[in-house]
Amino acid sequence: MTTPPRAPKHPSAEARTGDAANGTAHADDRPDRADASRFLRWRRAVLGLRPRMLAAFVATAAVSALATSALTYQAATGSTLDLTQDTALDELRRRVDVLAPSLPFPPTQAELDRLSLRLSGTGGFRDWHVLARYGAAHSAWTAAVTVPAALQDTVGSGHGAFQRFTADGHSWLAVGVPVTRTTAGPAGPASGVGDLSGLTVYALLPLDREQAATSALLAAATGAGAFAAVLAAGLALLATRQVLRPVRALGDAAQALAQGRLDTRLAVSGHDELAQLSKTFNHTARTLQGTIEELRAVESQGRRFAADVSHELRTPLAAMVAVTDILDEDAEHLPADTATALRMISNETGRLTRLVNDLIEISRMDAGAAPLRTEDVDAAEAVRATLDLRGWSDRVELDLPAALPVRLDARRFDVIVANLAGNALRHGRPPVRLTLTTRGPGPGSDLVLTVTDRGPGIPPAELPHLFDRFYKADRARTRSEGSGLGLAIAQENARLHGGFIEAANAPGSGAVFTLVLPRGPLTKDAP
Repeated sequence: MTTPPRAPKHPSAEARTGDAANGTAHADDRPDRADASRFLRWRRAVLGLRPRMLAAFVATAAVSALATSALTYQAATGSTLDLTQDTALDELRRRVDVLAPSLPFPPTQAELDRLSLRLSGTGGFRDWHVLARYGAAHSAWTAAVTVPAALQDTVGSGHGAFQRFTADGHSWLAVGVPVTRTTAGPAGPASGVGDLSGLTVYALLPLDREQAATSALLAAATGAGAFAAVLAAGLALLATRQVLRPVRALGDAAQALAQGRLDTRLAVSGHDELAQLSKTFNHTARTLQGTIEELRAVESQGRRFAADVSHELRTPLAAMVAVTDILDEDAEHLPADTATALRMISNETGRLTRLVNDLIEISRMDAGAAPLRTEDVDAAEAVRATLDLRGWSDRVELDLPAALPVRLDARRFDVIVANLAGNALRHGRPPVRLTLTTRGPGPGSDLVLTVTDRGPGIPPAELPHLFDRFYKADRARTRSEGSGLGLAIAQENARLHGGFIEAANAPGSGAVFTLVLPRGPLTKDAP
């Protein structure tokens, strides 16, 4: 298995600000990260592909079942009621046609009661109530409801009709037919014309049976719709499982690849689009793995070459430094041109020596062989000692506490301070100011060292690259006193302590470099 790719050695200042590697910051971030993780899990459970597909399947099935049930219910109800009312009307006409010819006109009250009774008898249609009306007279009526006036008007005008209505919480059907009398024609009764006799007959029957049938149909349709929704949910779960399993596997593989497990591959089965996607992912992963391994090999060779060359140059450089030191002592006795050349050789030898030492230090850090030897140190006194040693005390304004006990590697802290102060003195403008404070309460507080100058500042496009190796903000300045590794080494030393350095522009003018280091647990009581 390949090792995960290493993180960039020199991220931008913005990235370093958010990735302060101190215990307090990480502890404070844990609740926020946990809340964010819970929110993402909740969002995936509610708004993920599975619930969306499930909702779509169920909604489609429910709407389809509801529409089908509604149409079926409407059609069945209409068909049942139409059949009932047509049958009732035809049956009433047939019975009237049989009994009406024997009825004398004008009929008496007794004859109207007798006609109503015969039509309502056992030969009648279902359980209906019949009303025979002639003018103002009508047969006896014992039903709880009356014939609608609108139906009486329609039938009285000579048309058979029906009407459905609701009374006392029940549905009713009322049908009515007019009774005609045939007047004999010249050729006999058969050639006569039917005239309205003024007698109308009405029948009322409850629709409870039809209502019960339609209610049962509605219940069956509702049950069918619910079953269809449950079936759709089951099919949706099965379908989403078949679809999401390879998608989820692809997501896990992509996450593993992002974490540096470059040998991650997907199992390919079938010949559908998902299988083709898996093949494409595997090809991409193989190509990426080969490219990264090649780059790592080239990077490793370059680092090993730089380390080997640096180590090989140390011995001859030591000899050259010794010789130039001896010659420097006699430079004043040499001719002017020779003395100038000698001083140039001495300066270049010193610069080359610093470059070789910086390369060796960087090589150790890359190899993980840079030890951190921490001890209890007064940071304020360490800053003063660094500036005194290099003769910068009168060029840097100090804002230091009387004492600031911390636990750190004194040598590496000296390198950091020297690089930041020297960088401000070389590339900024006076006054250069160095401030030392603390941030946060108690033992978990941080040491904060700030170096500011009043120079032209740093172009915004250059800020993310200041801590890159051999990076120079001024491209025209091809040579400088430094090696081009100072800020990179300072950043690596800060990271060894669990801290970081960030660069920014001060309001108005000038650059600001801020070092943040955890103070660490002291082994003795601090003032």
